[in-house]
Amino acid sequence: MTSRILRPVRADRRAQPRSAAPLGVRLPLVAAVVVAAGLTTACGPSSEPVGSAAQSTAGQSSSALPSATASASASTSAEASPSASASPSASASAAPSSSPTPSRTKTGSAAPKPSRTSAAPAPARIPGPGYDSSADAQKQIDAALAAAKADGRMVLLDFGANWCGNCKAADKVFAQPQTAAILGASYHLVKIDIGGNSSANSALLRKYSPSGGSYKMPVLIVVTPSGTVRTDTHATGNPSLTSEGINSFLRQWAS
Repeated sequence: MTSRILRPVRADRRAQPRSAAPLGVRLPLVAAVVVAAGLTTACGPSSEPVGSAAQSTAGQSSSALPSATASASASTSAEASPSASASPSASASAAPSSSPTPSRTKTGSAAPKPSRTSAAPAPARIPGPGYDSSADAQKQIDAALAAAKADGRMVLLDFGANWCGNCKAADKVFAQPQTAAILGASYHLVKIDIGGNSSANSALLRKYSPSGGSYKMPVLIVVTPSGTVRTDTHATGNPSLTSEGINSFLRQWAS
């Protein structure tokens, strides 16, 4: 009896699969499956293989580096661009300061008048040869002194006579171009006749040549515009009655 009962039991034990794990071992496996199912539900299924996740992460990090570099360079260029754009404006603002400030002209002011240059006075009139016995010598001297005060020339008094040879020699020199130019530029010449019987002209001779005595003609007397005698050939002697002698005499007393 006992052997018959035990066989079915052994048969039942043989019918159970040997690969089945004990209960204590299956519980951890069940728990692991539940946790994995929860993770899958929370994160969602992955369409890429496991190895590609690392590659994609590396790719994303490598692609992020250029983008970060590009953004950094863009920010650097953005920071540098204001300074670069500001430099033309700074130079443009500095350029007007370097240029000279235009002078302000008064609109209502009149233009400056050109300076007047004093033209040389016209040559004085030179009387011809000989002596006019009918002329008013005093009046001629007064006119010559007035003209001398106006233009600063000297007055040359020539006392002589129409019959005097030395007077005729002097007249020839006075007519020469060079001597005439000196006379016209520096003197007012007055010729006074003392060869006749004119007491008025003789009185004028003694007025300007008061030393008296015997006069050797011609008597040449240089007078300033104020009437002061500068030289008297009756006192000093006549120069050589040539162009060289008379020209030298005229130049000496012209100024």
